Amino acid sequence: GNGEGKRSVRSVMCFMRRALFAAFFCVLLAAAAGCDKNIPNTTVKDTPENRAVITFMENYRNSVESRDVGALLAMAHPQYLDDNGTPSGDDDIDYRGLQRKLSRWRERVTDVRYEIKYRTITREMDRVLITYRYSASFRIAYDEEDQRWSRRIGENQLVLLYDDIETRYYVLSGM
Repeated sequence: GNGEGKRSVRSVMCFMRRALFAAFFCVLLAAAAGCDKNIPNTTVKDTPENRAVITFMENYRNSVESRDVGALLAMAHPQYLDDNGTPSGDDDIDYRGLQRKLSRWRERVTDVRYEIKYRTITREMDRVLITYRYSASFRIAYDEEDQRWSRRIGENQLVLLYDDIETRYYVLSGM
């Protein structure tokens, strides 16, 4: 009798130790998995660097919605160059061209709703590439009486440059 009781207590204790270890391991695994989560409402990994990019992009989005050409131009790098996705240089837009384009846009567009769903943020050397899906609604003034809403949904990529000296991002292309 007495040896069997000690053995069953020992096996229960051993079982409990294993169960406790398994539970502890599961908690560790869940915590580790939780560390690799995405920024809410995005498919972008939650890191301080990515949060800084999203903050910059939200300022960009708000500037588009408020039609703030000054703020948008301040976000663009002086060497801004957008090839519009074509090999021909005919439709390339540099900083000066961006100024003209945004001024015309501000005159014709009287209201904007601009939503962004962030897909990826990748880094290549000193560049940051943000891929996103957007939904844009613009109220366009054709003349004083004729103002119509136009809607565009699409994919875009903004290329940012991080300036270490000014500790801020600039848009290199994609506006």
